Amino acid sequence: MAIPYGRQNITPEDINAVVETLQSDYLTQGPKIEEFEKNFAEYIGCQYAVAVSNGTAALHLCALALDIKKGDRIITTPITFAASANCIRYCDGEVVFSDIDEQTYLIDIKKIKDLLESAPKGTYKGIIPVDFAGHAVNLEILRQLADEYNLWIIEDACHAPGGYFIDSAGTKQNCGNGQFADLAIFSFHPVKHIATGEGGMITTNDKELYTKLLQLRTHGITKNSNQFHNTISFAEGVENTSSNEYPGWYMEMQTLGFNYRLSDFQAALGISQLERAESGLAQRRIIAERYNDAFNGKSFIKGQSGIIEGHAYHLYIIEVDNRVGLYNHLKQNGILAQIHYIPCHLMPYYRQLGWEVNDLPIAEAYYRQCISLPMFPTLTDAEQDFVINTILKYTFN
Repeated sequence: MAIPYGRQNITPEDINAVVETLQSDYLTQGPKIEEFEKNFAEYIGCQYAVAVSNGTAALHLCALALDIKKGDRIITTPITFAASANCIRYCDGEVVFSDIDEQTYLIDIKKIKDLLESAPKGTYKGIIPVDFAGHAVNLEILRQLADEYNLWIIEDACHAPGGYFIDSAGTKQNCGNGQFADLAIFSFHPVKHIATGEGGMITTNDKELYTKLLQLRTHGITKNSNQFHNTISFAEGVENTSSNEYPGWYMEMQTLGFNYRLSDFQAALGISQLERAESGLAQRRIIAERYNDAFNGKSFIKGQSGIIEGHAYHLYIIEVDNRVGLYNHLKQNGILAQIHYIPCHLMPYYRQLGWEVNDLPIAEAYYRQCISLPMFPTLTDAEQDFVINTILKYTFN
């Protein structure tokens, strides 16, 4: 059986949780959604969480909640899944890619600073940093820069539930906890730490943004009578009424939203998966340490060298000169490595918007060498040893 780069882990407890919900009164818009949101918010350490249909939907709703509009210029990294940038385009904003740090693979905050200093204040509206591979961006430093230029921050933490960085006071700051970013997003795709098939979550400490998100994920509709615009008489359909309450059926569409809801049985799976999130994270770090020990002193272990505090290890990446050769060699031996990522700015869509080769040299150099090795909690020692030995036996030239 082939060894993939990532794999979900579905247990009997997960299956029972889903079956129980399938046999309940609610398949969608039921109590499991709120339960999942509450549990996830507690796990991350934020005030509010909004469950949505996938990570891309989460990004889109964040962009809408922050009112990105035509001409707004937003900074993000080129080394990410396309959705991190595409959410800006969904709102007709302009994507400005900024290069990465060659050691961390994260967006380089110094380069963001150079970008901001080279233009008049007000040129940019926000920043979307990505906790790439599970390595947390230092949002405390980025927040200071964002405040100087009046920018908002959307933290793309899809790779990093349970990840963290240490702030200047020595405090552990969990990815997505809302202390420094206005909004953060997570994905529950099968290869992620927590799997619901498809699914996503938005976290924030901003009540106003939270309220907006609740409407936007459900067609722009609210059932909260405190927010209604129309009168009770209109709601009841009578000219005059003695009632001081809106009828139970009444709701209002107040903005143009989307159907980005998560189902109850997906939420039930998420709740069950969340219960073992920490054990899965611990196992990922053990796997990373074994890779580190095996590759100690090798030239191809760069940004992953040494266990990094707070790293959530969604991916374990090495950089090699003959990447195509190694990729094919691994595949021939039943090891399905992956490449994360093709630089977004060189995708044909973004090229037609003006981006060119050599615009972001560090990201482009990284792409020519990067390859992601198998990394998931159920990877056995024997499987990992096979991966390691297959790499070590390969002749790099």
